Amino acid sequence: MQSSFGASQFRGGLFDEPALRDFAQSVRHALAAPDVSLGLVFLTPGLMSDAAQVQEIVRVHAQVPLLVGCSSAGVIAGDREWEETQGVALGLYHLPGARLDPVRFTQTQVEEANGRAYWHQETRVSPEDNRGWLVVADPFHLDAEAWLQGWNEAYPGRPVAGGLAGGDFANRRTQVYLNGEVHEEGGVALSVGGDVRLATVVSQGCTPIGETWTITRAERNIIHHIGNRPAYEVLLETYNRLTQEEQKKSQGNLFVGLVVNEYRDEFHHGDFLIRNLLGADPRTGSLAVGAWPRTGQTLQFQRRDAEVASDDLKTLLFQAREHLHGRQVLGGCLFACNGRGRRMFGRPHHDAGLVQSQLAPPGLTGFFCSGELGPVGDRNFLHGFTASLALFVHEPAEQG
Repeated sequence: MQSSFGASQFRGGLFDEPALRDFAQSVRHALAAPDVSLGLVFLTPGLMSDAAQVQEIVRVHAQVPLLVGCSSAGVIAGDREWEETQGVALGLYHLPGARLDPVRFTQTQVEEANGRAYWHQETRVSPEDNRGWLVVADPFHLDAEAWLQGWNEAYPGRPVAGGLAGGDFANRRTQVYLNGEVHEEGGVALSVGGDVRLATVVSQGCTPIGETWTITRAERNIIHHIGNRPAYEVLLETYNRLTQEEQKKSQGNLFVGLVVNEYRDEFHHGDFLIRNLLGADPRTGSLAVGAWPRTGQTLQFQRRDAEVASDDLKTLLFQAREHLHGRQVLGGCLFACNGRGRRMFGRPHHDAGLVQSQLAPPGLTGFFCSGELGPVGDRNFLHGFTASLALFVHEPAEQG
């Protein structure tokens, strides 16, 4: 089926130049637009040795002026997810009025960075020219947390959606792609601006349990007191108040949710940053968590399982559809944790199928990640077990 703004397809198998040429032409034919603004390409490990050739075939035969992507053990196209099949997913997009600026960044730059002006100079992209970032990065040779901290400071309030690449984990090897080039470290960031902005949906797959609390004493990643009581005591009380069925579902599936934006009267889906509950010490009453919470921060315990994750994504997609009503969605890219898919839901195509049924973004493509990037509140974070969706939305700057 043809679309005027986005088209995506998957081709299974290893490198086959004639077949890949036909595939690229087929995706281009499915995009019923005068030109291509952007191509996104994701390759499984069996094609990593041929990544440069695959990109060249796509650029020539799909007529792509700007091509970004990475390697991954699983890829996404349309409403389908391929988790254990060799092949390539390709998305093509016609984004009228968009300003697209690709940037390659490295660990050396992350270590050299000394303030927001550094990244403005290195990227040649000002905050005023940016309406969101699409990012793919290597998980083995880049300190993604440090990079993201600097990016948040340089581009405050701008969403970053993306993921860490997959590939040959036995040899700690992944790839990121930019216009035919293959890089095995660092990352590629695509600035989206002009008449197109990046809208995001970040589903961390959890539901709150119990009530909200205020952290009253915390040091580094240790929470000592919640509501002026030992943190472990509050956790135990919260668990004991659950029904037997809820307690069973919560065993091994408890997390902490930390509010990022405290300036709200009530907290709902998307207001909490979900982090692992690493351990509890009944003797001291302390909890160890996978974050550095602060004294005074609002906390609520969370539960994650397949049913909860599915409901969370449905809820957030419904909210996004309501928010985007009347706006033209030109395409989308889905970054799903490699712990989701069949492993979490017991069936294929869960996340992609929901996104397509709820929002139907043309040309949906994406990959299974080793870590997902997406905003919570007005700040971007690196997540796990998350589905992070980026949507290209046509919205002239004067209306944004």
